Amino acid sequence: MTTSALHFEHLDTPFFDAHHRQLARELDHWAASNITHPAPAVTTDRQSLDEHCRMLVRQLGEAGFLRHCVPQADASGRADIDTRAVCLAREILARHSGLADFAFAMQGLGSGAISLDGSGAQRTTYLDRVAAGSAIAAFALSEPGAGSDVGGMTCTAEPAGDGYILNGEKTWISNGGIADFYVVFARAPGTTRSSGISAFIVEAGTPGLEIAERLDVIAPHPLARLRFTNCQVAATQRLGAEGTGFKLAMRTLDIFRTSVGAAALGFARAALAQGLERAAQRRMFGTTLGAMQLTQATLADMATQVECSAMLVYRAAWLRDQGRTISREAAMAKLVATESAQRVADAAVQLWGGAGVEVGSIVEQLYRDVRALRIYEGASEVQRLIIGTSLLKQMQQDSAPATA
Repeated sequence: MTTSALHFEHLDTPFFDAHHRQLARELDHWAASNITHPAPAVTTDRQSLDEHCRMLVRQLGEAGFLRHCVPQADASGRADIDTRAVCLAREILARHSGLADFAFAMQGLGSGAISLDGSGAQRTTYLDRVAAGSAIAAFALSEPGAGSDVGGMTCTAEPAGDGYILNGEKTWISNGGIADFYVVFARAPGTTRSSGISAFIVEAGTPGLEIAERLDVIAPHPLARLRFTNCQVAATQRLGAEGTGFKLAMRTLDIFRTSVGAAALGFARAALAQGLERAAQRRMFGTTLGAMQLTQATLADMATQVECSAMLVYRAAWLRDQGRTISREAAMAKLVATESAQRVADAAVQLWGGAGVEVGSIVEQLYRDVRALRIYEGASEVQRLIIGTSLLKQMQQDSAPATA
């Protein structure tokens, strides 16, 4: 069996329909033919990185793949996302290029709130452009003091005339600096925690919106800190009703949290393939690295972690596509897949030895690409809290006496 065959074994499980299998094959072929640039190294200059990301967004849009993360409303006005398609796309793109996965995912996350709760006019204005790759979207939720603790945000949206005035900061905003618009979450003055938070579409270039700082991270991608200073936003740019922003943010994250696990799965598959290649080809002590039992044990652990992650990721995706609430299942998928991917990437670096820590080597890039996934869209510690709280709540419900 080739490593290529290993990449598609899970498609034969009942989690997938025929169109999912077709998408996987088409996207894998497209990625192999079109993603010709290597993942950017730590030293890549920011201008080149920005243009590389814009190029990938355009390519994915022109090829029609962005439509899978940017759904359009049907005749009833309902717009939903095929979670399995999004997860498959992220897994495959991550296996080929971390930045390609980023470009795809941020188009979905950045426009997801519009898909879920946007008005007809808002959907018409933004979603077609995002799906075509002609507009870049961004999701502006995190703040310097409110990352995993969304309820701790301090950015305010004060009603003023026929709109709102935004003041405050957002940070760690992916696509910050290159986005054409931002979905920004801010609270009404005087409110606390989850109450009073609303969501707004803020166009890049709006007076009072400033790119305060561009941020560099170990897996390079466009990232920035935003500052809002008396930034005026029309009421027509608010998403949904006032005060519903917290629930909208959580609904958006619930969709894409599972897909973070899928991206981790893609990175892990790439790392496993690199480990297998090294084991088969590297000669030492008169034999190959793969002939040694310790190496075989390492490869066995890597492969087992990959397959465990795949089952959790696609179980959660399948459940959501059946209309189930999946907060616990999505948390399990993200937790296991991201933590496992880090271990698999680390094992691949170890198998490659000195060559594995050279900047620009494939396994070194994978090691950097994986690390952030254990933090964003809810750190591993937060996922454990979600899972534990859910289990206790379920136990209490199951043990409660039945009422007549």
